[in-house]
Amino acid sequence: MNWTTTIENFKTYLTLEKSLSKNSIDAYINDITKLTTFFKEQGRTVTPVEVVLQDLKDFVTWINDAGTSPRTQARVISGIKAYFKYLLLEEIIDRNPTALLEAPKIGRKLPHTLTVDEIDVLVKAVDTNKAEGQRNRAILETLYSCGLRVSELIDLRVSNLHFRMGFIKIHGKGNKERLIPIGKRAKKEIKLYLKNYRGKLNIDKESEDILFLNRRGRKLSRVMIFTIIKNLSKKVGLTKNVSPHTFRHSFASHLVEGGADLRAVQEMLGHESILTTEIYTHLDRDYLKETIKNCHPRSKDQ
Repeated sequence: MNWTTTIENFKTYLTLEKSLSKNSIDAYINDITKLTTFFKEQGRTVTPVEVVLQDLKDFVTWINDAGTSPRTQARVISGIKAYFKYLLLEEIIDRNPTALLEAPKIGRKLPHTLTVDEIDVLVKAVDTNKAEGQRNRAILETLYSCGLRVSELIDLRVSNLHFRMGFIKIHGKGNKERLIPIGKRAKKEIKLYLKNYRGKLNIDKESEDILFLNRRGRKLSRVMIFTIIKNLSKKVGLTKNVSPHTFRHSFASHLVEGGADLRAVQEMLGHESILTTEIYTHLDRDYLKETIKNCHPRSKDQ
């Protein structure tokens, strides 16, 4: 079995059996491509069946020497491990060369968040005199109100808005559905957008049920959402690195700070493991420590 065939079969496996999104599948394939590139640059003809642990250790050294961060190294190794587990499952190999392969130790990176005031400033900075202004306000409010991933936002459908019930339905990672409560302000901005912008577009047939559209009546790209937020951030002079995910992190951390049950936050974010959600309790602890430092008489500088 050669690399091309096994990679294509692995891609099919991830699509059909694991139901992963295109972005997740592309990430896995890119990880394996890095390994095949390593063998080519080393002038080594090695098939997937012939790979041994030392080959993989040499590969890790190679990507480390190339300046790859520990976090990225860990992700690449995770992708390669998934590939060889698949080969073992399909009985293409009879032993897993990644079994003893260690990923670099990485610290837990706390995500950037915005304050409520900063979010308000960004929303108010949207120029509603422009045709797309109301759409952009609705996008920001939806991201913050519901804690969506950018992929979930651009795939959000009109038919999945259940405003009377106060929920929206999301198709998340692995095509798993979840219901998320939506706030009054987000509902208001979406309704204005539907009436004043979307309702006046000549909508492309393939995008008829997609909520957020560009001026050509087509689905927005991920890059467009990043661009909207980056431009607004620059306009108001925010020095933080702001992205669509910053709104998701802010949604979660503000809920935890307000005393929300962690299981409820996990459900709304669509996290498979509570351990992923627990990162927001660390944010909350930092907030508490900062509060003590600034407000308690014994914590102030003498």
